[in-house]
Amino acid sequence: MKLTIIGSGNVGLALGKSLVRAGYEVCFGVRDVSSVKTQKALAELPEARMAPLEESVIGAEIILITTPPEAVLELAALLKTCKDAVLVDASNAVRSKPEPYATAYHALKALTGSEKVVKCFNSTGHENLANPNYGSVALDMFAAGGDADSKQLVMKLAKDMGFAACYDVGGDAQVELLEKFALNWINLAIMQGQGRNIGFCVVRR
Repeated sequence: MKLTIIGSGNVGLALGKSLVRAGYEVCFGVRDVSSVKTQKALAELPEARMAPLEESVIGAEIILITTPPEAVLELAALLKTCKDAVLVDASNAVRSKPEPYATAYHALKALTGSEKVVKCFNSTGHENLANPNYGSVALDMFAAGGDADSKQLVMKLAKDMGFAACYDVGGDAQVELLEKFALNWINLAIMQGQGRNIGFCVVRR
C-alpha cells in the first residue's frame, strides 16, 4: 500500500517513522525537494521518498495531511484529483482555522467532494506518534469520519503503527469533539507541565 504524507514537520516525520517501521511504502509530498527542511527530513528518514506535491499523490491509497489546517484550502484542488484515496486530517484547528470551515476535515469534505475523509492522529503529541509504546502498555488512538470503510483502513494503520487500539468515536458530528479531546493532551502536557511523554489509553474493569 502506497502512503503519502503531506508535510514533513514533527507530526509528518513521526507518522513516517512509524509507518516505515510497520512496513509501508511512504512518500512525502513537499513544495521544494531541495530545501534545507526537506533534506533534513530525508536525513532523518532515508527509507522514505521525497517528491513534489503533484507527483507524491499519484497512485496513493492513503494521503495523510499534517500541514497547518488553513493549508488545506490551497491543497484542495490537488486533492480533488485523488478520487480513490482516503484523506486523513491529522491537524487541529487550535491556533488557526481554514475559514470559513471549522476544521481541516470539514474543508476537505466540502472542497474535494470526497466522502473518504477521516480524522485521526491528532489527539496526541508527535513523540507518541513515533512511539506509542510505554513499556508494558501501548497508547490508544481515536478516529472519526462518515465513511466506515475509510475509517477502518485508517484504524488498521494506527494499530500497525503500534497503538493498542484505535477507537471509532463517530461520524462527521464527532470530528470537532475529537479536536477538543486533543486539547486535553495539550493542556496536560504543556499548560499543566506534565511533559510530552504522556498519553491516553482506554481501560476496562
